[in-house]
Amino acid sequence: MSLIITSLNSGSNGNCYYIGNENEAVFVDVGLSCREIEKRMARLGLDMKKVSAVFISHEHSDHIFGVQVLSKKYHLPVYITPATLKSSGLQLVAELVRTFNAHQPVQVGALSITAFPKHHDASDPHSFIVSSNNTQVGVFTDIGQSCEQVIHHFQGCHAAFLEANYDEAMLHAGRYPLSLKNRIRGGQGHLSNAQALTLFTRHRPSFMTHLVLAHLSKENNRPELVQEIFTAEAHTTEIIVAPRVVETALYHIGHAGLPALQPKPAPNARVQLSLF
Repeated sequence: MSLIITSLNSGSNGNCYYIGNENEAVFVDVGLSCREIEKRMARLGLDMKKVSAVFISHEHSDHIFGVQVLSKKYHLPVYITPATLKSSGLQLVAELVRTFNAHQPVQVGALSITAFPKHHDASDPHSFIVSSNNTQVGVFTDIGQSCEQVIHHFQGCHAAFLEANYDEAMLHAGRYPLSLKNRIRGGQGHLSNAQALTLFTRHRPSFMTHLVLAHLSKENNRPELVQEIFTAEAHTTEIIVAPRVVETALYHIGHAGLPALQPKPAPNARVQLSLF
């Protein structure tokens, strides 16, 4: 049984990643409204009834914006650390709140979700690995640096969502104040294209079939630039750049020969305010 993945949206205007199998699925972060998530799931032919849980990486609004309504409407348990919940200000239904501990797998049906700490300017930030039947998908976004844990987990992934937030030259020359530039590139913010590419070229496993480049900055990056520099080093890995305003296709991970499934066109995609 393969894993199925898609980015429902990726960027400082909202992040939500879907990872599942034929029977159940999880969201990593819910930074879009419940209504927008429902629209995008429907366009992809995905059933909300298969979503069994939500995992929250940290408390920034582009990762939690829609979780309160979504969790209540679909009675979805939300896995979130106490420190993140406190910092988030979320008013979740008490019986739906779950916690998790770093490096201790959480079982959701046939899916196993393991969190590990990451470097980001939040109270208790974590990245996630989702696995099933020896197939592993990682979500590596909002990481200020490729620490040993990131490298270790990346080396075991058949597919990954990997942050490529900014081009260093564009950030340097851009209109952001120096304090914000330093926050983004200071080791607790985001990965640059160059940092993400180094992680990919040095530590990609031979069995990695898909790499989804995520959380691109609207102001300090260009999708075509990211596509070009990663495709040049891709070899057998398919490179996908996640859009900021619409979902990606569906991708099957772990079954050779299954084609990507294309989403229906997105009419009048709503653009949300960019933070980075």
